[in-house]
Amino acid sequence: MNLLTVFTRYPDQEACIAHLEKVRWGGETHCPHCGSAHVARKQEKHRVGRWNCHDCNSSFNVLSGSIFEKTKVPLQKWFFAIGLMVNAKKSLSSCQMARDLDLNQKTAWFLMQRIRAAMLTSDRDMLQGIVEADETYVGGKPRKRNRRDDDTPNKRGRGTRKTAFIGAVEGGGAVVARVAHDLSAKGILAFLREYVDPQGSLLITDEYKGYNKAQRVYQSAMVNHKERYADGKTHTNTFEGFWSLVKRAWYGSHHHYSTQWMPLYVAESTWKYNQRKNPNGLGTFMRECFA
Repeated sequence: MNLLTVFTRYPDQEACIAHLEKVRWGGETHCPHCGSAHVARKQEKHRVGRWNCHDCNSSFNVLSGSIFEKTKVPLQKWFFAIGLMVNAKKSLSSCQMARDLDLNQKTAWFLMQRIRAAMLTSDRDMLQGIVEADETYVGGKPRKRNRRDDDTPNKRGRGTRKTAFIGAVEGGGAVVARVAHDLSAKGILAFLREYVDPQGSLLITDEYKGYNKAQRVYQSAMVNHKERYADGKTHTNTFEGFWSLVKRAWYGSHHHYSTQWMPLYVAESTWKYNQRKNPNGLGTFMRECFA
């Protein structure tokens, strides 16, 4: 959904609240605190969309318990922010978001982090079929050495201080990826057991020895990148394409983010990759917010 459509469909706070009520409750309002349907709308001129629960005597609105809860930012700007993030293939910075929506940078960053957190908690099924697994490292390029006559190459990949990521992708389907705290054979196998169904799956990996344990649990095939990048349909090129999107977002838009927030940024890339064929990503995101 493009921004012009968002502006046309949700021109004010009332329209945004009405849409969220339809998405969340579908005409059958329930109290988010006790689950009771014994509720009534409050008539207030200064606050739109308030409800009273006659069982627990609480006051609430459709934003309660969601990423929008207690926000002071107009909902139309929230909708624009979600639309911008969903449509930005290689992400965008909080400074850019602040300029586009007339917010200060800290407010824009806060909105974006809440949106990414919702993407992180999105439900996903186990991967099946032909599944590629791979790991990578995200961070700045190694600094050039001070001495011009020192031709020793800078270390890249394993053994650097970059943050490690691991993931798996289903052929033509969904991807899962996260920060890897353990890239040992035991840690990799634990990750694959969580996200990849061993029944009826073919696991494709590179030559990294950390996959040895997994290859004894899953039917597997291996491509040796020291010799070639693909052997017919045996390759990890699909996942290499996904990693390139993650790194382009890092280099081109964000330039740097701390390890603390990396799970949210990779969640954004993962969610958008999984919704790449969805013409209404904003609508899907709204439904998932209240799932």
